[in-house]
Amino acid sequence: MFQIKEISAKETYAIRLETLRKGIDLPVEFSGDFDESTFHLGAFENDNLVGIASFMKTNNSLFSEEQYQLRGMATLPIVRGKGYGMAILHKAFEELKRKKIPILWCNARVVALDFYQKLGFEIIGKPFDLPQIGTHYKMYKKIN
Repeated sequence: MFQIKEISAKETYAIRLETLRKGIDLPVEFSGDFDESTFHLGAFENDNLVGIASFMKTNNSLFSEEQYQLRGMATLPIVRGKGYGMAILHKAFEELKRKKIPILWCNARVVALDFYQKLGFEIIGKPFDLPQIGTHYKMYKKIN
């Protein structure tokens, strides 16, 4: 059994390090982690944190509407494919709807494009490289 619930920024760090920053000299603390408008969600399997995502209010000039950026989305390898990532995002969509935020965007790694597209995200622009991390695409979803 699993559940999705709000967690603190610090609770995301172990999974960020394990899945997003392993062997990379980049911080696990993101700018905006502790902003009042930021929220973090975690997927728990049998009370163990196995998936995370952070949602930060931003001002990307690609969008004129109010918006949030999805950052640090990750699940532990042992639970991939169980639907925890999708569940985290569905919970976030509910929260963003409640906040009346019409746009969620992210910088998606190439390996995650299909995952995001299945959830209704669309690619905007050309691929770009983030140093030490690799090729990404900017993606967005309109929250109805």
